[in-house]
Amino acid sequence: MNCALASHAQDWKGTIKKGDGVVAVMNTKRPMFGDGVMTLTEQLSIGRAEGQGADAFFRPWYLAVDDEENIYVMDQGDCQVKVFNKSGAFLRAIGRRGEGPGELLHPDNIFLTADRRLVIEDFIRNLTHYSLDGLFVKTQSTTRIFPIDVLVDTTGRVFALLNIRDPGLSGKEIVLYDENLKLLQTFISFPRPKPDPQILEPFQPEVHWALLKGNGLAVSGQAEYVVDIFGPQGTRIKRITRDYDPVKITEEDVKQRVRKVPEGRTLAVPKYFPAISSLTADDEGRLYVRTNEKASGSTCFHDVFDPDGKYLAKIALKNGAQVWKNSRLYSIEEDESGFQVVKRYRVNWNLR
Repeated sequence: MNCALASHAQDWKGTIKKGDGVVAVMNTKRPMFGDGVMTLTEQLSIGRAEGQGADAFFRPWYLAVDDEENIYVMDQGDCQVKVFNKSGAFLRAIGRRGEGPGELLHPDNIFLTADRRLVIEDFIRNLTHYSLDGLFVKTQSTTRIFPIDVLVDTTGRVFALLNIRDPGLSGKEIVLYDENLKLLQTFISFPRPKPDPQILEPFQPEVHWALLKGNGLAVSGQAEYVVDIFGPQGTRIKRITRDYDPVKITEEDVKQRVRKVPEGRTLAVPKYFPAISSLTADDEGRLYVRTNEKASGSTCFHDVFDPDGKYLAKIALKNGAQVWKNSRLYSIEEDESGFQVVKRYRVNWNLR
């Protein structure tokens, strides 16, 4: 996989300021490292285009990896999590389609907790808990919360992305609940004016987030290049920014996003994409910010920041769910025939 782009290590040229307990890390356009700073070596590929075996994925969606390097694949099409060992051998399937205890209707993201539980978000309905051996433990209803999305940290706490409930506002907020879904606090809000129902705005900034090492949270939700870092107790401790060249929205981009404008509505398209399109993090404290700058096809550029928020590198990675763990990258990708497979790469950093 092609993944690095510049030439050699540079002195960091950004600035760091501290005020009101928040460290502001302001980066320049140029990363500290370039070509060769990170290389990926493929180690494993799981999935096949034909047949009915466990590794014939219908619609793989999210991944999780435990400390023994077992790989958990949420296959939405089969309504279950398929578990493979580090060699790629199938171990077991967890969950099945249905509405009874331990059954799933619309499974989405998956999470692993420190007490060895697998937690499956069954979209809008509940969080379903299993042991890592596949035994059903419990179901927690989320209907009173009605989340758009959730993250579950290693202690079982739940971060929920919600619509702002103030009737005079639009926008999103992130709210933290304990392991029993008791409200703890609101992390951050992104209020916006109430939208005009006659105007279609398909390129508005979205909220992106990632759990960090130590159960902190990285969040972006603005059109500009801004990432806020929160500690595990909900205190904002850092803000990362970077100078950047905005990416123009083309007519082809509009055609791919909007198939048809409903009658009576007006399409409003800004000149540029929002700066950030997703966030991920690894277990060594690095943050990966996917931008809207494409390298080629389904490959997009990601900016990599070190634990201090300094801009390390610009790399190109294929789109898809990603997990960074123990110097390995796990991802869901399309092969040459368009079939989705799970891959594992060895991650090698050269930061000298």
